[in-house]
Amino acid sequence: MKVILVDDEELSRQVLREFLGGHEEIEVAAECSNGFEAVKAVAEHKPDLLLLDIQMPKLDGFEVLELIEEPLAVIFVTAYDTYALRAFEVHAVDYLLKPFSKERFDAALERARRRLGEKLPPAAELAAAARPPSQHLERIVVKDGARVQVIPCDKLDYAEAQDDYVSLHTGGKTHLKQQTISSLESYLDPARFIRIHRSYLVNLERVARIEPYTKDSRMAVLSDGTRLPVSRTGYARLQALLEGRG
Repeated sequence: MKVILVDDEELSRQVLREFLGGHEEIEVAAECSNGFEAVKAVAEHKPDLLLLDIQMPKLDGFEVLELIEEPLAVIFVTAYDTYALRAFEVHAVDYLLKPFSKERFDAALERARRRLGEKLPPAAELAAAARPPSQHLERIVVKDGARVQVIPCDKLDYAEAQDDYVSLHTGGKTHLKQQTISSLESYLDPARFIRIHRSYLVNLERVARIEPYTKDSRMAVLSDGTRLPVSRTGYARLQALLEGRG
């Protein structure tokens, strides 16, 4: 079994190494101290199992999983228990709450061995389901070849649906992310981002004005001059939100 360890604390990685020391059948393919290293290491080594911390600087554990396209077994290793129930609901192999004993660690590894013969969900799917539903995104991560782009949500002007992808527009640049617009909408703060059309999600702060377009449709004009279609339902949402703010 090929394993990658991901934790920003050296002491935590040392404990994992020691606990793995008695398992000759396991190869530690890489150790990573942050999320960027983890995404690169997974692409390079194609591990069977990821031992993954959740709370990390730069990229957290959920963001790491979002950027991994391959299915793989994941054991969350963290000091925070608020994620535990969600992790099990979406079939993470196991969830180790620091500090944990070697017996508890060995039990998690045994669960991983049993799961490796099963069909595992893509890592990005696990990330989407494990993230707490009340937790609005503060930033969006996008894999661009070997690079990872981090877009703060307050810098996002609008998003456009393109089949199973979204085109993210920010400061005159465009980034393509494999995600549906409905999925993205569910993670953004509904007080800041609004679905004005089935294909468009806009940052309310960027809307300069709404203009009539045809008898039954309108256009949203953004502060940079971009014009986006507004459906009848989208206009009703806009009105309700603006009235609520007033």
